[in-house]
Amino acid sequence: MHLNAMRKLIVSACAAATLYAGSALPALAQDAAPKLDSGDTAWMLISTAIVLMMSIPGLALFYGGMVRKKNVLSVLMATFATVCLMSVLWVIAGYSLAFSDGGAYQHYIGGLSKAMFAGIGKDTLQGTIPELVFATFQMTFAAITPALIIGSIVDRMKFSSLLIFMALWLFVVYVPVCHWVWGGGFLGGDGVLDFAGGTVVHINAGIAGLVACLVLGRRSGYGTENMAPFNLVLTVIGASLLWIGWFGFNAGSAVAANGTAGAAMAATQVATAIAALAWMFSEWLVHGKPSVLGITSGAVAGLVAITPACGFVDVKGALVIGAAAGVGCYIMSTGVKKALRYDDSLDVFGVHAVGGIIGAILTGVFAVEAIGGTAGLLEGNFAQVPIQIYGVLATIAWCAVATFVILMLLKLTIGIRVSEAAEVEGLDVALHGESVQ
Repeated sequence: MHLNAMRKLIVSACAAATLYAGSALPALAQDAAPKLDSGDTAWMLISTAIVLMMSIPGLALFYGGMVRKKNVLSVLMATFATVCLMSVLWVIAGYSLAFSDGGAYQHYIGGLSKAMFAGIGKDTLQGTIPELVFATFQMTFAAITPALIIGSIVDRMKFSSLLIFMALWLFVVYVPVCHWVWGGGFLGGDGVLDFAGGTVVHINAGIAGLVACLVLGRRSGYGTENMAPFNLVLTVIGASLLWIGWFGFNAGSAVAANGTAGAAMAATQVATAIAALAWMFSEWLVHGKPSVLGITSGAVAGLVAITPACGFVDVKGALVIGAAAGVGCYIMSTGVKKALRYDDSLDVFGVHAVGGIIGAILTGVFAVEAIGGTAGLLEGNFAQVPIQIYGVLATIAWCAVATFVILMLLKLTIGIRVSEAAEVEGLDVALHGESVQ
């Protein structure tokens, strides 16, 4: 009797365990599937909005305050129109080419499976957030990157040619590099670290700006006329909006409300602050007076340099990166530019390309495994610096050649520069029939 009772008990226990396991499997499978996280989603909605604020009004005011009064509206118009145009083109094909599967060409470019946001509904997820939020967040990056180039060619480029250039540049330069780094392409696969856009955004825009200003040539009266900024109050307001928005840019690139976002935010703040001070003290030492334009330019240089590094370094690394960017970008934007006499009007190359290069390379030095999952040179990973340099050189090479080809095609067909009379009159009146009173 005891043996029979024991057998029945064992059989019953096994049956119950089997039933429990069977009922638990769907729950386990459901837990493994991606789930919407409302906190992550809320953070990404905020990040998207403040990154858009970086372009309009932030960048528009930052640039608008630095040009002469007769060209202020043309800069605001160019920035605003670029954001509008890039947003539409991103939906049509930009997002798909950057972030979808490219099949046999996946190492270099995505496909068109998500053109016009095909297959992306309100419940489609990218990780723990709606894919529509992720796609729109990335749209704001695609908008500000070409808008940065405007600072190199203010006062002299035809508005119609500018719009065509921006459209071509988005698809030929920005989208491929974005895919290489973030969309499953070869740079990301080869281990290049770029948390929020040192290569994708800043080196890309800075190199394109240098090529554009060289192809266009110097502004009429460059070196002889007074080209002092119209209103530095606008520039300070613009720089401040950029600084605030950059938290969405950098901390938002964690795509979650988590510790990585917090680390990126802290690194961004301290790098920006010390870069602004480094530029200010460098200028004070050389010229005897610290300027408002200098400290705001230094802040932007720090924001640029910490962008690739912010999710990989601690605050100690951020301080060094920021200080290096403040001094390095100051030297490039003043002494080197003056010696070489290229007319990068608002120092897009000197701040964005140089700052991006400094930040990208130093990411390989100061990366902390406990923060971003990858060790840098200081933690014994000596290979990371050459990998970072490789990413920088690949971006420079593609951007420089492709930008030059686009500009030369436009120059030889529809032309890219306004007439001398329009340049003397000012682009506000000549191109848009408006002026600042």
